[in-house]
Amino acid sequence: MSDPSPARTAVPVLDVWCELQCPDCRTALADLRALRARYGDRLELRLRHFPLEKHKHAFAAAQAAEEALEQGRGWAYVEAVLARVEELDRKGEPFLVEVARELGLDAEEFDTALIDGRHILIVDADQAEGKAIGVTGTPTYVIGGERLDGGKSQEGLRERVEEIADRLLAGDAQAP
Repeated sequence: MSDPSPARTAVPVLDVWCELQCPDCRTALADLRALRARYGDRLELRLRHFPLEKHKHAFAAAQAAEEALEQGRGWAYVEAVLARVEELDRKGEPFLVEVARELGLDAEEFDTALIDGRHILIVDADQAEGKAIGVTGTPTYVIGGERLDGGKSQEGLRERVEEIADRLLAGDAQAP
């Protein structure tokens, strides 16, 4: 079925390279919520996975986030896990399934997805792309071709993302 509405230009995309066992990514949640509140559907926030070797449950958590996305609750799941990073550190994969159950997701499917590895290719592809564009830590943001490293400091990053998003949206409005 085709969409009868006039062709709409694509909204700007903010790729958020994130790791669900990363305290800096938890700190970044406030900025991500503010960006969603300010732009709504005029800015697409896209979760990209960059699990770090120093966090032993990060790779499983990335797969679990993909399963949550498939079940329609990706960002809610990401926020719930990041809010409790210490529990993930202590409990590991059972915690990932526990959070799914708390959010009303199909926890059995989460468990199966973590066992059968159905989302590994997505996580591997994100990680490879991240390395290729120079991501070294999390969170890292990419918008309008510009990479912003939030792993060192969140200071001023939301404002910078807003400047770029506003510029991209303004350019969009001037298109024929």
